[in-house]
Amino acid sequence: MVAMYFVGTGSLMALAFAACMFVRVRREPGGNPEMLRISGAVQKGANAYLRRQYKGVGIFFAAVFVILLVMAFCGFLSFFTPFAFLTGGFFSGLSGFIGMRTATMANCRTAQGASRNLNKGLRVAFSAGSVMGFTVVGLGLLDLTVWYFILNMAFDALPESQRIAQITANMLTFGMGASSMALFARVGGGIFTKAADVGADLVGKVEAGIPEDDPRNPAVIADNVGDNVGDVAGMGLICRSPLWGPSYPLPRWPWPPDTG
Repeated sequence: MVAMYFVGTGSLMALAFAACMFVRVRREPGGNPEMLRISGAVQKGANAYLRRQYKGVGIFFAAVFVILLVMAFCGFLSFFTPFAFLTGGFFSGLSGFIGMRTATMANCRTAQGASRNLNKGLRVAFSAGSVMGFTVVGLGLLDLTVWYFILNMAFDALPESQRIAQITANMLTFGMGASSMALFARVGGGIFTKAADVGADLVGKVEAGIPEDDPRNPAVIADNVGDNVGDVAGMGLICRSPLWGPSYPLPRWPWPPDTG
């Protein structure tokens, strides 16, 4: 029980550090107007893609929530399970949005820093990447900590073995929600970027004779949108999913240790 206070504190510290890195990257110069124009187009496309994808994912989560709720009314599951599934998916999607927003903001700033020297470009890129990393860990642990205290109070009347079993069973649903969101983000973004990449090659290079990765080709912008959504949001959420694996045994740890 005491260990979970440290987990909650660590999650808040991780989110605070991610916020500091976000502000640090945002203060960096964005480069010349042409760089800002191209970066703005990529950011606008990435936001439009995520809005459209999250609408579709929302329908999926609503359907699964209803199914889990019906199973809970039938006595097969706890009533906490459907809501745990939703929070796992919500925090997973929120992590992807924050990471994607930071990445699209940092693109032109990294290029501007690299034009000065490679060390400056690396610092901007590393700071932007740390936002996604610490947000993934911070939101995951925060979700875990809050639900642990809620479930521990809800099943406080049960014997310790049964209480631990109930808490663990409900926590498994967090991973289901997080993994479902990661699947949509990674697979959807990957398909989108590959389609845009092929389209850019066929129309731009073959038909119009435009050089590869030329921003005059709209498919190149779409390709960069897919890279940000699939490789940043999608891959980041996939990295978040295994976070639940080592987290499940936490409530089982005796605290303080039993020295006999």
